[in-house]
Amino acid sequence: MKITSPIVGEVEVSSDRIIEFPAGLPGFEACRQFTLLHDEGSEAPQAFMLQSLNDPDVMFSVTTPDVLGLNYEFTLSDDEVAALQLTNPDDVSLLLIVRHNDSADSNPAESPVRANLMAPLVVNTTTRRGLQKVIGRVDTRVTLHAVA
Repeated sequence: MKITSPIVGEVEVSSDRIIEFPAGLPGFEACRQFTLLHDEGSEAPQAFMLQSLNDPDVMFSVTTPDVLGLNYEFTLSDDEVAALQLTNPDDVSLLLIVRHNDSADSNPAESPVRANLMAPLVVNTTTRRGLQKVIGRVDTRVTLHAVA
């Protein structure tokens, strides 16, 4: 599949790189197929672009929680496990949507990055199915570690 993104240009996406979000993402329910892109020059990228295949104008910057020194522990409901077609917990990968603080008077190079900590993306790396887990319960554990 070939897509043309206004941000990254023309990209060829093989079927084994497509992540299906059956319910879409909140606010972007029509966007159900995505792929992860990164700068080709990066050997070990710490940030990725989650590009929608349904709407080329929709792209999110994402990273893994460990890059930010975070560790998540939460329980998936039976419906979420079924939606992910999850049979092995080791197949789960988490991503966080990140963005620069877009204050009008701030220098983008100096603006802090903000991450949506309360709604990680949960992806089954085997079936390539995902969902956004909105966390609203106080018994969820998020551990912060200093990043060197």
